[in-house]
Amino acid sequence: MATITIPKKLYEALRKHGIDVETKAIEALLKEAQLDPNEEAEIHLELAQKLLNEGEALIEKDPIQAGEKLYKAAEESVKALAIHYNLKDILEKARDRGRWTVTELEKAVLQISSRAGEWFRRAWDAAWTLHVWGFHEAKFDSEDVREREPDIKRIIEEAIKAIGRDGENKDFKDTTDNKHSETTH
Repeated sequence: MATITIPKKLYEALRKHGIDVETKAIEALLKEAQLDPNEEAEIHLELAQKLLNEGEALIEKDPIQAGEKLYKAAEESVKALAIHYNLKDILEKARDRGRWTVTELEKAVLQISSRAGEWFRRAWDAAWTLHVWGFHEAKFDSEDVREREPDIKRIIEEAIKAIGRDGENKDFKDTTDNKHSETTH
């Protein structure tokens, strides 16, 4: 991962307006780069892994930020899978708007779940719960975040398997097991 510097005043002004600076910058740069879909999906997965690692490291220290990073990791995986499965209507809406909305993410999750299995939607629901109750409402402690972390991790692991790191076109296999088959809310 490379790092760019944004003037603090600009960063704070954007955050004050509810703009996720990192996501906005990445989406704008991806649009300019005009990468092939496999490369774009892999970039989203790389970001998902980074956010997962950061979120896991923060669970005990800062559960609010940990929950948001875990949610963002799941979100990046959904974007990667939407690209991989060429969910054209959803991708076009997100590109036309210049960003993904909850509507596009939810529609993508439902379509991905039809391929991956019901576990995917339940795992996404765990991510969404982290986003709303863990971050926006700041009601979750470390235990609440830690309980949902395996769901987020599975989304990323399965996305990597489906997409393949070497550009291979792989698909989900139903690998439901007892460890991941239930999502606690």
